[in-house]
Amino acid sequence: MPPAMLGLTFLGLVAALGIRPGAPLCLSQQLSLPGDYILGGLFPLGSADDTGLGDRTQPNATVCTRLSAPGLLWALAVMMAVEEINNASTLLPGLRLGYDLFDTCSEPVVAMKPSLVFMAKAGSRSIGAYCDYTQYQPRVLAVIGPHSSEVALVTGKFFSFFLMPQVSYGATTDRLSNRETFPSFFRTVPSDRVQAIAMVELLRGLHWNWVAAVGSDDEYGRQGLGLFSSLANAKGICIAYEGLMPLPRAGGTRLGSVQSLLHQVNHSSVQVVVVFSSAQATYSLFSYSIHYRLSPKVWVASEAWLTSSLVMMLPGMDRVGTVLGFLHQGAEMPEFRSYVQTRLARAAEPAYCASLEAGRLGLEEHVVGPRCPQCDRASPENVTDGLLYHQTFAAYAAVYSVAHALHKALLCNSSGCLAQEPVRPWQLLDNMYNMSFHAYNRTLQFDTSGNVDLAYDLKLWVWRDRMPMLRTVGSFNGSLELQFSSMIWHTPGNQEPVSQCSRQCREGQVRRVKGFHSCCYDCVDCKAGSYQRHPDDALCSKCDQDQWSPDGSTRCFPRRPRFLAWGEPAVLGLLLLLGIVLGLVLVALGLFTWHRDSPLVQAAGGPRACFGLACLGLVCLSVLLFPGRPSSASCMGQQLLLHLPLTGCLSTLFLLAAEIFVGSELPPSWTDWLHSCLRGPWAWLVVLLAMLAEAALCSWYLAVFPPVVVTNWHALPTEALVHCRVSSWIMFGVVHATNAMLAFLCFLGTFLVQSRPGHYNSARGLTFAMLAYFITWVSYIPLFANVHVVSHPPVQMGTILFCVLGILTTFHLPKCYLLLWRPDLNTPEFFLGGGPSDARGQGGSGHGEETQGKNK
Repeated sequence: MPPAMLGLTFLGLVAALGIRPGAPLCLSQQLSLPGDYILGGLFPLGSADDTGLGDRTQPNATVCTRLSAPGLLWALAVMMAVEEINNASTLLPGLRLGYDLFDTCSEPVVAMKPSLVFMAKAGSRSIGAYCDYTQYQPRVLAVIGPHSSEVALVTGKFFSFFLMPQVSYGATTDRLSNRETFPSFFRTVPSDRVQAIAMVELLRGLHWNWVAAVGSDDEYGRQGLGLFSSLANAKGICIAYEGLMPLPRAGGTRLGSVQSLLHQVNHSSVQVVVVFSSAQATYSLFSYSIHYRLSPKVWVASEAWLTSSLVMMLPGMDRVGTVLGFLHQGAEMPEFRSYVQTRLARAAEPAYCASLEAGRLGLEEHVVGPRCPQCDRASPENVTDGLLYHQTFAAYAAVYSVAHALHKALLCNSSGCLAQEPVRPWQLLDNMYNMSFHAYNRTLQFDTSGNVDLAYDLKLWVWRDRMPMLRTVGSFNGSLELQFSSMIWHTPGNQEPVSQCSRQCREGQVRRVKGFHSCCYDCVDCKAGSYQRHPDDALCSKCDQDQWSPDGSTRCFPRRPRFLAWGEPAVLGLLLLLGIVLGLVLVALGLFTWHRDSPLVQAAGGPRACFGLACLGLVCLSVLLFPGRPSSASCMGQQLLLHLPLTGCLSTLFLLAAEIFVGSELPPSWTDWLHSCLRGPWAWLVVLLAMLAEAALCSWYLAVFPPVVVTNWHALPTEALVHCRVSSWIMFGVVHATNAMLAFLCFLGTFLVQSRPGHYNSARGLTFAMLAYFITWVSYIPLFANVHVVSHPPVQMGTILFCVLGILTTFHLPKCYLLLWRPDLNTPEFFLGGGPSDARGQGGSGHGEETQGKNK
C-alpha cells in the first residue's frame, strides 16, 4: 500500500476512534512492561540538537524535547515482538518477557544514564561493586539497541565488561565486530564493511572509477569513509577528492572544507559522489549544494540517510541529480501497521492511560527523568509517515534473537522450561554465538563476530510530487545484480553518466599513470614483442623468446623458423649465377683438356691448369651448402669445400707466377735449375703441400672452433633465424690466410714483370686474377659486417661465385677466346718464345718471353 493511501486509512481510523489532533497521549507510559525477564531498550526517541550538550558544566539531567518518529516506531516494533512472544507458547512457555525502553537522543552522554539503570540490581537503583559478577543479577537480561554507532561504541564497552548481551538494530560500524573489545555485542543489521563492498561493486559495475567521497565527522562517517576508501583503492577506483563534513551542532566554522570540496567536484570531471554520512550532516551538505546551485551529480548514499525524510523533504532535492544506495533487506510486516494504529488509539484513551499510571513503579523518573515527554505530544501524521521504515524489522528481530537464546538457556520445550535457576545475562552468550533463529518467517544467523548476513537491495530515488519513491534497481548478496532497464538518470536522454578521469584504453594498450591517481593515465600501445596480458595491466608483458607479437597486441604468436630457403628470389638468382659460372668453368676445362698439348695450354701450366679449373668448379659447388635448413654437417662442409679447392687453384697459379718471376727477374744461371723444380713432380708436390697445410688448418678449426647451428630469436621480428655461427673469427681469418698468402705471392711475382711486344703476357692475366681475388674478399668484409645477419648466407654465396668468376674472366677466359677464335696465335713463338734456347722451356711462357726480349 502506498504511504499516502496508508496515511489516509490511518487518519480515518483515528477519526473513528475519536482521537483529536494535538490531544495528549500516554505513549511514554507504554515504554515499560513488567515480566519475568526484562529487556532494556535504547532508542533515539528524541533529538538533542537544542539541549546545549557542548556547554554542560554539571552532570545534570538532559531532556530531549523534539520527537524522532523512526525511533518511536523501532520501540513499537520491540513492543510488538515482546507481545507476540508472550502470547505464543513456543519460545517461552509459562514465562513473560518485559521491557524498559529509554531515549538516547542519539547521544552517548544521554544513553549512559539508562545503561546504568539496566545494570542496577533487580528492584534497586544501585550497581554493586564485586570482584566476581558471575552471580550478579542485573535489572535487565539483555539490551536492545542503540541505533547509533557513536552511542553503541560507548555502551558496547560498558555492557561488555559485564558480558551483558546487547543486540543493536542500527549500529553498523565495523569496529563493533571486534570480539576482544565487544564480546557481548550483536546486531541484526550487516556491518558497514558489507555496505562498502556493495558500493565498490556498484561503481565497478557501472564503470565509475573517478569519484569523490564525503563522510560525516562522527564515528559512522569516519569509519565508513575509511572502509570505502581502502576497498575502492584495492579495486582500482580512484578517489579524486575526499573530505569530512562537520555535524550541524559543530557550527559553521568548519563548513568551508565542505564548500571547497564541493567546488572542486563541481569544476572537475567527477560525476559521482559517495556520501557515507549521517542524515543531519547530509542535510547540511545538500542545503549548501542546492543554495549555490552546484551541477547535478550521481550521489551514492549510505544507508543512514538514504531513507531519511529529513533529507528527502529538503526543498530542491529533486535538482541535485540521481540518488541511489543500498538498503538491507528486511521482512515486510503488514501487521505492524495495525499494531501502531492500535497503540496510538490506546494512548488516547483516558481509562487505559489511568491504568498504566496506577501500575508504574516510579523508579525511572527519579533516575533518568521523564521517559519520553515528546512521545506524548506525537501526532498520528508524523508517526505514520515512517511506517514502512526498513529498520523496523531489525528491531523486531533483535527481540527474537534474545528470546531464542533464552529458550535454549532455559531448556524450554512445548510443555515448559526445565531450568529452575534464573538465567543471568552472561549465560546467553554461548547460545547466541553462531545461533540461527527465526523472526517473521525469516531465518537469521549470527556469525562469530555477532553479525547477520543480510542481502541488500539497490534503491533509486524516483520523484513523485514532493517525496521520492524508492525503486529497487538491483541487489547485492555477495555479488552485484543490476536492473539497467529500471534506472532513471538525471542526464539528457537518460544516458548513463560517465565518471572517469581517462578514457578506457583499447585492447593492446596499457596505462601510463600521470599524477598521483592510477585512474588518470595515458594509453600506450604495447610494443612489438610484448602484449597486454590483462585489461588492467600497467605494464606490457614480454613474449617468450619463441614467440612474437605486433604493436598493440593482446597475445603472442609462435615464431616460424627462418633460413635461406631454396625458393627465395635471392637464392634463385644466385643459382642462376652459379649455373653461368660453373658452365664457364666446365667450358674452359673442356677446352683446356682438348687442347692440352697446345702451346697456349702448356704456357698456362698444362695439366696444372686443368687441375686448377677443376678446383674452381668445386669452389662453385660449395655454394650449394648454404641454402636449406642449416645443420652441423653443412656448416662445417661450407668452409672445407670452399678453402681446400681454392687452395688447389691458387697453388697452381702460384707455380705459374713463380716460373714467370724466375724467367724474368733471376740470373740466367739459376733459371734452368729452378725451372726443373717448378715443373714435373716437384710442382705437384708444392700443390699437395699447400693443400695439406690448408687441410690441417681447416681440421684444427673445425675440431677446436667448429661453427655451430644457432637459433637467433631476436634478429627478426616475427621469425626465428636458424643460421651457422662462427665460433672464432680469428681462426676463421687464419683459415683464409693460406689462400690470401698464395694470392699475395702470385701478385708479387707478376706485378713488376714487363711484357714483350708480339708475345702473350701471362703475367698480366695473373695480376688481374689476384686483384679480382683481393677485391672480392676485401669487399666481403665490410659488406658481411654491415648487412643483416639474415643476409649473411647469400652474401657468402655471392662472394664465392664472384671470386671464381673474377679469376676465370681475368685468367682463363681470355685463353679460351684465343683457342676458339684466334688459333693462329696458338704457336710456340707467341706463347713459349719459339727460340732454340727455349726448347727446354716448353712449360714456361715467362722464360720464352725473357729470351725473346734478350735477342731483340
